[in-house]
Amino acid sequence: MTPPAALDLDAASSLQVTGAGPARGSLRVPGDKSISHRAVLMAALAHGSSVITGLSRGQDVSHTLRAVERFGVIVTDAGDGRVRVEGPIRHEPDDVLDHGNAGTGIRLTSGVCAGIDGVSVLTGDRFLRRRPMERIAAPLRLMGANVDGRERGNLAPLVIRGGSLTGITYAPKVASAQVKGALLLAGLSAAGPTTVEEVHATRRHTEEMLAEFGARVRVEGSRVTVEPGRLTGTDVSVPGDPSQAAFWAVAALLAEQGEVVVENLYPGFGRSDFVGVLERMGADITFDTTAGTLSVRASRLRAVELTAVDIPGIVDEVPVLAMAAAVAEGTTVISGAGDLRAKESDRIASTAAMLRAFGVKVTETEDGMVIEGASRLRPARVDSHGDHRIAMTAAVAGACAAEGTTVIEGWDSVATSYPRFAEDLVRLTGAGAEPGA
Repeated sequence: MTPPAALDLDAASSLQVTGAGPARGSLRVPGDKSISHRAVLMAALAHGSSVITGLSRGQDVSHTLRAVERFGVIVTDAGDGRVRVEGPIRHEPDDVLDHGNAGTGIRLTSGVCAGIDGVSVLTGDRFLRRRPMERIAAPLRLMGANVDGRERGNLAPLVIRGGSLTGITYAPKVASAQVKGALLLAGLSAAGPTTVEEVHATRRHTEEMLAEFGARVRVEGSRVTVEPGRLTGTDVSVPGDPSQAAFWAVAALLAEQGEVVVENLYPGFGRSDFVGVLERMGADITFDTTAGTLSVRASRLRAVELTAVDIPGIVDEVPVLAMAAAVAEGTTVISGAGDLRAKESDRIASTAAMLRAFGVKVTETEDGMVIEGASRLRPARVDSHGDHRIAMTAAVAGACAAEGTTVIEGWDSVATSYPRFAEDLVRLTGAGAEPGA
């Protein structure tokens, strides 16, 4: 079936997907969103010009690009996949920094604002304004920034008066690459080193990219230290986003006839942990980290237990892994994932509701869920609650494993991270996709 124009599907408030069929083919996913945010912010802080190739074109990163322009940074889109950013930041932002739905964007930018002499106001959409910000506000205050907002600084809009920071050693209660990234970016402008000591080592995007831009950064297990100093403009090539590839991996596993290859993926620390989880479930899956190529074939899956040790490496993939668990033999238990209740949606509740809509038996717990597998999925009507990962998971399930028509409400949230997802879905699966009624 030929899909409507991609822009029509991207803008649709709901999507109808008609399955279930095979999942075959190869593709490339959008540029890694986490790396894209960091590349833009570090290029804005850096002295000189930086050219970023392969930048994520989702709305989340677009908000970060517009935010750095508010600081007087010059951003030029070459129109051929390259974006030029000419730093450094010249002044406090001349308007409110609207980050839309991007939790990564607002938290990392807060770290930048803390190091700028001036006042910054950061906000986002109604979903982002419900997400907790005290986890970054508290340590930024310890460094010397004045951070305020609703509920004593826990909710956006945030008002940050920055400058005159002092480096600290900080141990976040929650393992979070966003918190770590915000503090390391603030630490570039602080007096003395800034150290983050994590309970579990999280993804190292910030540390890796700081080094590319010439920062003095030291990684010792789950302890990271950055020294104050200036960054130098450099060229950055953004690889594909592994968390987006996870949807296609599970598509191949859900389909009766599945064989999918995803190319040019980022192989960095902590970003392919979902591959290990699917291996434990019995999936025929390989990830060539040298080439960045993920290959997946239809497989018979078995249940798995996921705990707090696993969660930091699969924090974005839990919804789609839960869908894989729905068709696996046995009972999958997910625990230690309480922080998912503060994502774009309450991601534990919204994932459980999505599974129930497809006919899966699932029990929600305080910090996770229990999924009874070997379910035959039925067509569903799913409310994504404005969460792009719930919407994309439901679309994959509807296209590959639920015979009939599945309707996903809140489909327009997908444009935040993966424009043209529906187009790729139709191309790989042959499913029907059209704006919902």
